[in-house]
Amino acid sequence: MSFLDDLVTSPVIQEKLPEATFETLAMVGVSSLLTAVLGLPLGLLLAATARGGLTSNALVNGVVGFVANVVRSVPFLILMIAVIPFTRLVVGTSLGWEAAVVPLTIGAVPFFARLVETSVREVSPGKVEAARVIGATRSGIVVQVLVREALPALVASLTVTVIALVGYSAMAGVIGGGGLGALAISYGYQRFDPPVMVACVVVIVLIVVVVQAVGDALARRLDHR
Repeated sequence: MSFLDDLVTSPVIQEKLPEATFETLAMVGVSSLLTAVLGLPLGLLLAATARGGLTSNALVNGVVGFVANVVRSVPFLILMIAVIPFTRLVVGTSLGWEAAVVPLTIGAVPFFARLVETSVREVSPGKVEAARVIGATRSGIVVQVLVREALPALVASLTVTVIALVGYSAMAGVIGGGGLGALAISYGYQRFDPPVMVACVVVIVLIVVVVQAVGDALARRLDHR
């Protein structure tokens, strides 16, 4: 029997691959949503409190920036293990895709926040000054000028973050996070079943390709320059 036949007829692939794909999509989808909700305001805070920002504050910027840098510096595998007690506190278990959402979100929020900060900094200072001249409030400048002008870059940043989360989700399988990573490890690696490993890699690559294509299309649609 050829490798392709094994790939098509494998009972593990037929029975477990759809479930593992759903778990990966679920953990990446939920953690991406939470990352966008938490990371966007954190990135705006970093940009606003930076030197020359709307509300320059060295202390707040230093503390928030330090915490973000520390979390970003911790390897994801170590981060997942370190936050297991917190994960159990939040979802009641450290196993399954629901539990994996917690470390995925913790790891991705500071990463996305730094991308948001960079995107907002690229907005022309002249547009901010023009908004000030016409009497716009700080919150109005943030929403109507900074976020609006940086929207294509923010979408591109979120796309990069989601793709990073797809990679992180595969690592979550090492500690029982479920999904394609767990399937690849338990069958492809530990039971030496190459067709299962190949199938998992192919699905992960397809997910990344689709996310990148959708993100690029949305960013181009929002870019009116």
